Amino acid sequence: MTGEMTEGKGPVIGVFDSGFGGLTVLRALLRRIPHAQYAFLGDTARLPYGSKSRRTIARYAAESAQFLVNEQGAEFLVIACNTASALALDAIQEAVPVPVLGVIEPGAASARAASRTGDALVIATDATVQSHAYAAACRARGLRALEKACPLLVPLVEEGWTQHPVTAEVFRIYLQELLQQAASEGMCPDTLVLGCTHYPLLRPLIAQAVPPEIRVIDSAEATAETAARLFATPVSKSGSHAGQIRCFATDSVEKFERLGSRFLEQPVGRVDLIDLGG
Repeated sequence: MTGEMTEGKGPVIGVFDSGFGGLTVLRALLRRIPHAQYAFLGDTARLPYGSKSRRTIARYAAESAQFLVNEQGAEFLVIACNTASALALDAIQEAVPVPVLGVIEPGAASARAASRTGDALVIATDATVQSHAYAAACRARGLRALEKACPLLVPLVEEGWTQHPVTAEVFRIYLQELLQQAASEGMCPDTLVLGCTHYPLLRPLIAQAVPPEIRVIDSAEATAETAARLFATPVSKSGSHAGQIRCFATDSVEKFERLGSRFLEQPVGRVDLIDLGG
């Protein structure tokens, strides 16, 4: 259901991404906090964040967060962007007076809970891997993590090739390289963290490719589970409706509307164009 936020109809949760991959996080949130209202912002005019400096990413992310809180009344924020979670979470928390949750800490916590060997693999974009945010979050929990950038996967997902043999072969090569590196470092990984919000669309393909002893950890699902514990409020009878969704983008509204339903697994409805500046 899309439309205006309705007063008294559940908490307003703002969800932010540099693009529309974060709709996989929103999809998971809808299952776990169905009575909430959601405002989703994709800062599509200024992506990719990964090619920007930390200072610029922090400014962009803070502006997006302020829009969701000040203009849409968000009471909680989920940063459904690995790059912003890795490089700008502190700046976002300073910019808004509401609780803020990123995607990296929940993913690392889920990997720690699932791992018996204490070794994890992480696949992500170049920017997220270069930040080593997952490795740091895992290390803080006593978990060794080996990260690998998989830059070809995002364009393949956006092309719609989520079950294509080419995508399967590309992932197989990435996985083989990662497992070889893990073996050379004496690691025995039993978890694989999907450290990009596009990757949940590849989960069936990934699950078929990984060895049976390796559990796939979807950071979008882990984030939604954490949000449900932190953000969920009691549901009154008047608020027990399907969550309302309102989507915003800073550019490429047509592409957002066309591809967004694939990530959300339901129509995104009208996407409003907004201007956050340069």
